[in-house]
Amino acid sequence: MTDPWQQDVADGPGKVSFEQNLANELAREFLAEQRRARRWNIAFKLFFALYLLGFLVLFLYGTGDISGPGLPGDKHAALIDIRGIIADESESNADAVAASLLAAYEDMDTAGIIIRINSPGGSPVQAGYINDEIRRLKQKYPEIPVYAVIGDICASGGYYVAVAADKIYADKASLVGSIGVIMAGFGFVDTLDKLGLERRVYHAGARKDFLDPFAPAREADAKHVDTMLEDVHQQFIQAVKEGRGRRLTDDEQLFSGLIWTGEQSVELGLVDELGSAGYVAREVIGVEEIIDFTLQDSLFEEFSKRIGAALDLKNNYFRNLYMQ
Repeated sequence: MTDPWQQDVADGPGKVSFEQNLANELAREFLAEQRRARRWNIAFKLFFALYLLGFLVLFLYGTGDISGPGLPGDKHAALIDIRGIIADESESNADAVAASLLAAYEDMDTAGIIIRINSPGGSPVQAGYINDEIRRLKQKYPEIPVYAVIGDICASGGYYVAVAADKIYADKASLVGSIGVIMAGFGFVDTLDKLGLERRVYHAGARKDFLDPFAPAREADAKHVDTMLEDVHQQFIQAVKEGRGRRLTDDEQLFSGLIWTGEQSVELGLVDELGSAGYVAREVIGVEEIIDFTLQDSLFEEFSKRIGAALDLKNNYFRNLYMQ
């Protein structure tokens, strides 16, 4: 059988070799792929330009009932949202809430402040910081009232924050209270024996292995925990009493850790009235406009995050395209 390469040579210089045909075909395919890549690149650039334009329009003009800063001289209610767990690393950490409060108080057109809370609680330290900051700013700006408005739930640390407000409003079905402190864990005393494992713990300090989950519970440890929890509980109770004063009833279950509905909370003195953020702005503060002062990522930070996600999508597309 004649080799194709030898046959091409035998046919003379006017014939195109097998290798040259293959090279030409690869070159055409490469150029076509390059053209496709350029078209997609142009499409992505157009998409980013339109995306940026839309994002800027949305940022500048906004949508919905809660707007951005209005015209100077227009009085408004300043809204600050506390959502989710109140903790150092969460969205509703004390530093973020304090910065939002300060910005709201320092705005010359703020007629009143609404702290809208939808939180099951969290760190007593972070909640305590926020409570202290509200009380400090209330003394510094006595002419600006501050109201707490409860959403679905305002329990534990969330209520710790709410009691610093001048008045508290809730929906009739809101969950309110949980004035207590809890600490939980697990004991794995027999687990290691069943697995045939030996645990070795070395420590300096007689109680350094305090609350070791692999060791039997000790009465001294339990008493120490009870003392700590009782101390924090009393701090919580004191904050509630200072904030609510004589509005609280003498119900013996008030500080037991139970929760109640918004309607029940009004009867107990935990809440002043039923009402939403819009109701408080219109009927209590006396303004129609609500401006959101909740600390959020800057425009550049938000745009950078979204561009980063879009670039990852683009890179993955081209990576998959060239791997096919």
